[in-house]
Amino acid sequence: MFRQGLATVIEAEPDMVLVSQAANGPQAIAEFRRHRPDVTLMDLRLPGTNGTDTLIAIRGEFSNARIIMLSSSETDGEIQRALRSGASGYVLKTMPQEELLAAIRAVHNGRRIVPVEVAAVLAEHLGENMLTVRELDVLQLIRDGRKNKQIAEQLSISENTVNFHIKNIVGKLGANDRTHAVTIAVRRGLLTL
Repeated sequence: MFRQGLATVIEAEPDMVLVSQAANGPQAIAEFRRHRPDVTLMDLRLPGTNGTDTLIAIRGEFSNARIIMLSSSETDGEIQRALRSGASGYVLKTMPQEELLAAIRAVHNGRRIVPVEVAAVLAEHLGENMLTVRELDVLQLIRDGRKNKQIAEQLSISENTVNFHIKNIVGKLGANDRTHAVTIAVRRGLLTL
């Protein structure tokens, strides 16, 4: 329903043309290949996949693709991942229509867009140490109920290295323990349930 409403808004603009719509990630990639739009609006939550993963796939083929992530999520982990992956903007679905249209035009003109409310979420965690890819791997396995020995075996590292990663994760997230770290990571969008 949101996509149909957005299509109606875009079609009503004299300087915009809606060239295609997609219901999921694979369809979005196929439609991008077929039409190569100037600007793409990508929902963060797509059936069967994450919009950021679809953005990464498209930008892997078309490095100059301008993609604005649309989301109702204000978690810093998801915002950072989308922007690091090459999103030209990250806007909330609650954004007023005129501001959204202005964001599309700005991205079309080569600018990156991060609205004030999104920037405020990012600023909350500015200066904090980001978790490394390996630390995220460890945290995901903790979330999945793995013990340190199992994590070490699965990642082909020593149990001491796992303990070192857990200590870093707990410190970086300001958590009390590994379970609390998972809770914080889920709340911030660094992990999904």
